[in-house]
Amino acid sequence: MYKLFFDLVFKRMDPEQAHYTAFRWIRLAARVPVLRTFVAAVLAPRHTSLRTEALGLRMHGPFGLAAGFDKNAVAIDGMSMLGFDHIEIGTVTAQPQPGNPKTRLFRLVKDRALINRMGFNNEGSEAVAARLAARNPVFKTVVGVNIGKTKIVPEEEAVADYVASTERLAAHADYLVVNVSSPNTPGLRNLQATESLRPLLTAVREAADRTVTGRRVPLLVKIAPDLADEDVDAVADLALELGLDGIIATNTTIAREGLGLKSDPALVNETGGLSGAPVKARSLEVLRRLYARVGDRITLIGVGGVENADDAWQRILAGATLVQGYSAFIYEGPFWARSIHQGLAERLANSPYATLADAVGAETRESAK
Repeated sequence: MYKLFFDLVFKRMDPEQAHYTAFRWIRLAARVPVLRTFVAAVLAPRHTSLRTEALGLRMHGPFGLAAGFDKNAVAIDGMSMLGFDHIEIGTVTAQPQPGNPKTRLFRLVKDRALINRMGFNNEGSEAVAARLAARNPVFKTVVGVNIGKTKIVPEEEAVADYVASTERLAAHADYLVVNVSSPNTPGLRNLQATESLRPLLTAVREAADRTVTGRRVPLLVKIAPDLADEDVDAVADLALELGLDGIIATNTTIAREGLGLKSDPALVNETGGLSGAPVKARSLEVLRRLYARVGDRITLIGVGGVENADDAWQRILAGATLVQGYSAFIYEGPFWARSIHQGLAERLANSPYATLADAVGAETRESAK
C-alpha cells in the first residue's frame, strides 16, 4: 500500500516538500490520543528479547531514527509512535540558519538512495532547547541531540560554537553527539583530524559536565565513511583516550561509486551527501574496523544503508549495540521499524545467542581469531 502511495503521490512531489508533508501528518497523528494509541499498538509492538541497554540507558530495542529527519525536535512522540526505540534530533547549531539554497534534496529511487545538501537548516540551539524543556512526553523515548557547527562561524571558533550549543542542550539530552562529518558545511570535516577533534571533544565534555551536574550525559562523535582506515583508527584511539561513550558510524558520503542512477543520470553531478543503499558496504566496513579497535569498551552505533532486518542484524554482529536508519524510511514507509523489529526478534531466536547483547560484535570477534 505504501509503495503504491509513494509512486502515486510522493514520487511526483519535490522531495523536501514530500518530507514536510509526511512529517506534518505524523505530528498531527501523534496529537490525537486515541489515534496515536492505535498507531503505536500496530506499528510499535514490543519484543522483550530486543530490550537493550546502551550508554547507561534502557531502550525497548536497538533500532533508532538517525539525525536529520527531525532537526528541530518537533516530532519526537510521532516518531516514537512509529516504533523507533530512540530518536536522535538535529543536527542543531548554535545559531539558527536556513541551510543551503533549494533545491537541496534529491531521490535516487532505483538506487534506493538520497543526496542531500541541506546544510544544517535548523532553528538554533536556543529555540530547540526551549522546545525540549517544554516537552510533555506522551511516549517514554530516549532522545539524542546531535550538534554541529554554525556555517558562518570560522573554523578557529568552532569549539566555542559547539560549547554554546552544549550548554543549552545537554540538560535535555539523553545523549549528546558531536557531528563533525557532514559534507554540507564548509570546513566541518577538517574537525575530524585528531589534532582538531581532541580539543573540541574535550571542551564539549567539560561543558556538558559543567552544565549538568546531576548525571553524566553520554558523549559520542559521528564520523564520515570517507575517512581513510588509518584515520578511523585514530578516531577510535582518541575516543578511548578521552573516555568518550560512543562513536556513530557513519554519516553520508561524498563518494558516488556503485550508483546506477538509472532514473536520472544528471543526479550524479549533484553535490551533497549520499545516503542509503550505496553507502552500506563502506559504513559496515568502518563499523567492523572500529569494533576491532575498541571492542566493548565504548558503544558503537551503526548507521548507513540500513534497509531491512538483515542489515540491522549484520550491524549488530559487526559490533553495533544500537542501529539507526533514515533514508530507507522514505522508501519503506510507516511499517519499516515494525518490520525491522520483527525480523531482528526472529533472527535472534534462531541464532546461537541467548541475548541481543551476546550477539554484538560476535562476527567481528570470530573473524579475528
